[in-house]
Amino acid sequence: MIRSNYLELLENYGVDSSSAERLWSEVNTNYSKKNRHYHNLNHLEDLLSELKNVKDKINNWEVVLFALYYHDIIYKSTKKDNEEKSAELASKRMNEIGVKESYVKLCHEQIIATKGHNENSDSDTNYFTDADLSILGRTPTNYKIYCSNIRKEYFIYPNFVYKKGRKKVVNHFLSMEKIFKTDEFYYQYEAQAKLNLQQELKSL
Repeated sequence: MIRSNYLELLENYGVDSSSAERLWSEVNTNYSKKNRHYHNLNHLEDLLSELKNVKDKINNWEVVLFALYYHDIIYKSTKKDNEEKSAELASKRMNEIGVKESYVKLCHEQIIATKGHNENSDSDTNYFTDADLSILGRTPTNYKIYCSNIRKEYFIYPNFVYKKGRKKVVNHFLSMEKIFKTDEFYYQYEAQAKLNLQQELKSL
């Protein structure tokens, strides 16, 4: 589904099949790297499923889709500029296929927004970042799998280093007045997300 959806998106801009397959190959290759235990194609599938549930609330579906496919395309656990690099590549590829500048700018902003997941004045951005965080509010079992996969992505760090950094991330979300900024995601995931985060914090 994730591949066909991407190719359909490119069709809207008249991208020929050869170029579309080349662009998809870039997305697929990056998200399929062996060090990707969470930020992979399964994450994109999950994100797409979540966003489809609120598609009628989203003003610019195409921009959100571009953000979905490119928001983690550059991902190295040792770097702190993954979002910026991903946004840069998204902008480059969107410009290459003729996406209008206002859409490119909005997509860039949506990808950067996943760095802090703070509330945004743009409702589409809030839906996108909420969907990106939806894993936090899943069942305790699913959340544990998520935590395990994140730890694998940071395998190069010893426990005392990883735990210090992870505590900072968990406390960042717990300090938010609302983790989820849209009503749809808030009522579905907020309470469980806080329970999951609090439980993880105790284990760190």
